[in-house]
Amino acid sequence: MAHFHLAQLYPNLMNLYGDRGNLLCLQKRLEWYGYDSSIENINPGNNLDFRHIDLLFMGGGSEREQELVLQDLVSKTDSLMKAIEEGLPVLFICGAYQLLGEYYRSHEGKEMQGLGLFSFFTQGFKERLTGDILIHTTLNGVEESVVGFENHGGRTYFIDKRLQAFGRVIKGFGNNGEDKQEGIRYKNLLGSYLHGPLLPKNPKVADFFIKAMAERKGLKIEGTLDDSLENYAHEQVKRKLMG
Repeated sequence: MAHFHLAQLYPNLMNLYGDRGNLLCLQKRLEWYGYDSSIENINPGNNLDFRHIDLLFMGGGSEREQELVLQDLVSKTDSLMKAIEEGLPVLFICGAYQLLGEYYRSHEGKEMQGLGLFSFFTQGFKERLTGDILIHTTLNGVEESVVGFENHGGRTYFIDKRLQAFGRVIKGFGNNGEDKQEGIRYKNLLGSYLHGPLLPKNPKVADFFIKAMAERKGLKIEGTLDDSLENYAHEQVKRKLMG
């Protein structure tokens, strides 16, 4: 039986609003598809060996926690970008997503350099962008709806206009409340402001990662799961948002 190795970066620092539940969702769906999996916690000072990782995850955190993990993660920048270029599935939420850019500037004017993997920046505001959100995205060639909950003071702006957003905002704020874009997508990497149960609320996004992980192992996911309850809950959120 194939084994999938999921890795979570800095779980004691970057895990706001139960973001770790996304990994538990992936584990359960992998089990339902007939595969085994494990989660490795990567803490400051730990080795990060991408040769044995099938998916990398990091949740959100405060500005203080972002600074702490950046000190450790900056030494891994080159190997992280190499793994992303090679198609490693990556999910970064909120503060983790912000670290992928060039810099974060707080509402007080304090600036923190990011990893600089993608050409965007984030400006902090006192007023937070909070609430349910509905976006449209394309997964495996099919346009899909994605629902979630966003809660962020930062507004992210693409400097490089060629960057691809995770999705187009239908209801909610997204990256900055202005350009109708949410998150970032590059190969098998998704960065997003959607906190908490992003994958349980959106099983098609979960399966996007599972399919990507399987393909890198030369496997083909067989069969489909009964997502009737998940899809019902998904539709209820959409109905609430669209009125």
